[in-house]
Amino acid sequence: MKPRLATAVLLGSLCLPALAQFSTPEAAIKYRQGAFSVMAAHFSRVAMMAQGIQPYDAKAASENAELVGNLSRLPFTAFGPGTDKGTSHRAKDEVWKESAKFKAASDKMVADASKLEAAAKSGDFEALKAAVSTLGRSCKSCHDDFRGARRE
Repeated sequence: MKPRLATAVLLGSLCLPALAQFSTPEAAIKYRQGAFSVMAAHFSRVAMMAQGIQPYDAKAASENAELVGNLSRLPFTAFGPGTDKGTSHRAKDEVWKESAKFKAASDKMVADASKLEAAAKSGDFEALKAAVSTLGRSCKSCHDDFRGARRE
């Protein structure tokens, strides 16, 4: 399967539960966990290049950053009512108690992921490094406020 087709299939399969409005809280939780996991895998590929751990490859950075940008918009539909229970997860109660703050944090992360995508497409390595740092801080901030120990 060609990389672009595989990406389209993956993104399409991740979107299907969102379109169905999630049949159960467990389905929503698994969806958001899957989206975050795939996004983190692609972000780490770009981050390793930005940090000099892996050689910089402009094409690979751009492809992975594009996926991060697309994936960043997916998980937040799966934090609806009732998805604080149902299966093991790490979301803190603050996600639902401080929903405006969580929304602002998620919007910032999506915007920062878009900036990463633009920086990677520009081919400017210094811009890429700065965008990786910005998105990394955005992710850390949200984890600090809204992600805790695994809960059942």
